[in-house]
Amino acid sequence: MSRLMCMTIALGIGLGLAGGAGAEGMNGVPASKQALVQRVLDKMGLDAVGLQMLQTPVADMLRQSRVVVQSRVPADKQDATMKDITAEATTFIEQEAPALRTSTHAIVQSSVAPLLAQKFSEDELKQLAGILESPVLAKFEGVVPELKKAIGDNVAKANAAQIQPKMTALQNRVGLKLRAAVGQ
Repeated sequence: MSRLMCMTIALGIGLGLAGGAGAEGMNGVPASKQALVQRVLDKMGLDAVGLQMLQTPVADMLRQSRVVVQSRVPADKQDATMKDITAEATTFIEQEAPALRTSTHAIVQSSVAPLLAQKFSEDELKQLAGILESPVLAKFEGVVPELKKAIGDNVAKANAAQIQPKMTALQNRVGLKLRAAVGQ
């Protein structure tokens, strides 16, 4: 069974299981607390999780397709083939995204919202919402990619001499195994 089918089944099961949780989970929760839960959920971006789960295997498939196209398709047909494959993948995402967004939103509302309401007091939810809505947090999150790049650049500089020859050797060994498997 493909990863996509497993993911779709898991989301469907999750929706079915979580469907009952929402009705029970938020009953008796004051409207003010529900509003705070919603503020927190809005800042967490959980509604994008389902779409990301869909996009990841499609992106993997496109990367694998590119490798196959570059190695097995005549050069004059490579661009057209990749454009056609990319168009198919884009159409698939566009067709599946609306239902997936709806499903993900329902799961978040029925399973995560009651959990937040149960695990956090109103005061804690106010604090959490304040943190998530903070301009300082937004600024920090904006700097994180730069911080990671700085770390990556420095790690690469510090370790390139040691790692690069081993990486080249690994690539050569993998290449030999692939050529042997293909019979070249």
